[in-house]
Amino acid sequence: MADLQVEIGKLTFPNPVLVASGTFGYGDECRDLVDVTQLGGIVTKSLSLKPRDGNPPTRIVETACGMLNSIGLANIGVEKFITEKLSYLGTLHTRIIVNIAASTIDEYCTVLSMLDEHDGIDGYEINVSCPNVKDGGLSFGTSCEMTAEITRRLRALTTRTLIMKLTPNVTHISEFARAVAGEGADAVSLINTVVGMAVDIWKRKPKLSTTTGGLSGPAIKPIALAKVYEVAQAVNIPIIGIGGVRTAEDAIEFMLVGASAVQVGTANFIDPSIGVKMLDGLHKYCERQKIGSIREIVGAVETQQELSVIHSWL
Repeated sequence: MADLQVEIGKLTFPNPVLVASGTFGYGDECRDLVDVTQLGGIVTKSLSLKPRDGNPPTRIVETACGMLNSIGLANIGVEKFITEKLSYLGTLHTRIIVNIAASTIDEYCTVLSMLDEHDGIDGYEINVSCPNVKDGGLSFGTSCEMTAEITRRLRALTTRTLIMKLTPNVTHISEFARAVAGEGADAVSLINTVVGMAVDIWKRKPKLSTTTGGLSGPAIKPIALAKVYEVAQAVNIPIIGIGGVRTAEDAIEFMLVGASAVQVGTANFIDPSIGVKMLDGLHKYCERQKIGSIREIVGAVETQQELSVIHSWL
């Protein structure tokens, strides 16, 4: 049987299938539905310094081949996470990555510092697709300089694995990957959701209370694959691919274009055990391809196009 272990930063994951932030709660909600210890890792729901109620309903809308969401980073806050969730997560034999969201750079630093005092956490994924309240609501993730500064500040606060989650809502995502790699990020995860909208034609109103939201699911997989491929040509740090991953074949596509691992997101709402079920397909693929280690396929896609051609389409 093939070796499915992958390395990201300082960590070795038992397999390349993780569950994405915001789609699996804090890891304990699905304990009766799936053997979470079989997953490569759990990325928790985003944590902010204080609890957040999130946006008013309606904040989830199903679309063709995907889902729009505008949850608004609803979460229990870092203190409640530490007192109520962390002890359970520490009992799981899988990697625990805590996702952090914030409205200021200082807030990112405070949340990480509070978490870093406790055991049971293997690393952090930093959600930079948050509104920066000190800059008129501009998303941190659309400013290369600000994304780099967040990375630099957080890198100085922890020795744990630091993963920067990049937004696709920029012109050249590879520039952001280079910036965070230069400031010490151990890995990048991409992509976050794509801005989208849905309209109720009878009410003549947007279906989401916030008008626009984040599109996820199979509809964005081709975009995500192209972004992962672009970043893989630009940096040497590991990449975690996100966007429309539902099957072992999807995961393999992401790995072939350069991802070391993947995160299952929207598909968890259909079947929380889908990530575990993918492992059998990965083993069968490796057996059929006579692959001893899944790491052999990372970046192994054969292309005839230069990256500049991709940029010419933008």
